[in-house]
Amino acid sequence: MAPNPPLHALAVWRDPAGRFSPLKAVVLLLVLIPATELGLRWALHDLGGRPVTEVLHGLGDWTIRFLLLTLAVTPARVVLDWPGVVKLRRMLGVTAACYAGAHFLLYCTDQKWQLGTVASEIVLRFYLAIGFSGLLMLGVLAVTSTDGWQKRLGRRWKRLHRLVFVLLPLVLWHYFLQSKSDVTDAVLITGLACWLVLWRLAPKRWQGKLALLPPLALLSGLAAAGIEAGWYGVATGVPAWRVLDANLDVTFGPRPAVTVALCGVALFVVALLRRVSRRPKRDSTVRVGAA
Repeated sequence: MAPNPPLHALAVWRDPAGRFSPLKAVVLLLVLIPATELGLRWALHDLGGRPVTEVLHGLGDWTIRFLLLTLAVTPARVVLDWPGVVKLRRMLGVTAACYAGAHFLLYCTDQKWQLGTVASEIVLRFYLAIGFSGLLMLGVLAVTSTDGWQKRLGRRWKRLHRLVFVLLPLVLWHYFLQSKSDVTDAVLITGLACWLVLWRLAPKRWQGKLALLPPLALLSGLAAAGIEAGWYGVATGVPAWRVLDANLDVTFGPRPAVTVALCGVALFVVALLRRVSRRPKRDSTVRVGAA
């Protein structure tokens, strides 16, 4: 007997046909690891003198990472010719919303659930207002991600879910503002986001071509370098040329812009190897024609 629809909907390890999906089951376990690790480290007093702040930042970081992974599903399907990855999009998007919700609930807990204080902080602190706006948008997208809502909204569903491209800059801006003096991780994430946006801006007939990937790697790396230079120039007054010049110094490891470009190159190599490995081999048998 087929499972009840509500229970079936909760079985996120199944594919749309109700069959067990090893890929979805593995990804489900993987997305739970960051929260589990943060919880265990908190319980073991391994987060320093400000454990709540560390967990808050950790949940926020993973929210953005899962949001980027959600946006990376379509490029992965096209560039890597991987149709099965599409079944992960909803899970990754809902995961990002869950981490964002946990981030906000922990903030409320840190404020001892004085909701008046929470509301006033959101209104008075610009970075909190941006973060809360992003949380609301992410929540709407997660709630309406189901098949039922897709049928109810029809064509409006796609228009609603394009809201993610309004959500993305808000979330990244919040990330920069709360990072304060060290925006290394924020620049890295923003550079990767630039790659995803640039890929979508490319004409559809180019999106599946390998030749597009090296220019995207270069452009997204340059975008990350420019964003980093601009941020430090505005926030600290450091001359832009000094920040840009620092990207050439790998004494302490590659700068975010270099890492972004290398990620783009790595994707090109993986896509190339995947296509070469899937290329049909020529028939080596000799066919003798009829006399």
